[in-house]
Amino acid sequence: MLTYFKALLGFRDQFLEKVDTMKKYLIVGLGNIGDEYAETRHNIGFKILDALAHQKELNFETQKLGDVAIYKLKGRSILCLKPSTYMNLSGKAVRYWMDKEKIPLENLLIITDDINLAFGTLRLKTKGSDGGHNGLKDIQQILQTTNYNRFRFGVGSEFGKGRQVEYVLGQWNEEENAKMKERLEKSIALIESFVLSGVSRTMNQFNGA
Repeated sequence: MLTYFKALLGFRDQFLEKVDTMKKYLIVGLGNIGDEYAETRHNIGFKILDALAHQKELNFETQKLGDVAIYKLKGRSILCLKPSTYMNLSGKAVRYWMDKEKIPLENLLIITDDINLAFGTLRLKTKGSDGGHNGLKDIQQILQTTNYNRFRFGVGSEFGKGRQVEYVLGQWNEEENAKMKERLEKSIALIESFVLSGVSRTMNQFNGA
């Protein structure tokens, strides 16, 4: 009988741990550390999380492999991460914080720039290739899967042949900056919809918006 109750309590603890884990989310904004990269197109992941932190009055703290800010939203715990590993080694930070906080793959969201989308276009996907993006390529290699949620923010492709790197590491132009505040607010709404309503509903509501 004692063995039965121990097993029952063990099952209950495992169930509660699983329920608690499913309420934890890891939102990763991709970018490069350093002031010289702060306002570049490639750093839109950092920029979106900075805007979220400003809206929620959060402070990022420097921790292992990145800057971290955590807040609660209707019973969910949202961990925002800006990796300090530089873009091309983003996977190491993603893996570390997923393991440390026991966050399931389906509760991971990667925010990245996308030259294949017009400026400000938002697109949420549940899987796909890295599209030549070195940050996504490293995450894919570390996680050993392409089935993870990614939020792509369009940065456009107004560059000549052979000038892609210069373009994505270039700063926003005047027209883009004028539209940025509204696009950042929309991006924050997408993130919170992902947490509260799930990926399918969020894709239906925000993709192309």
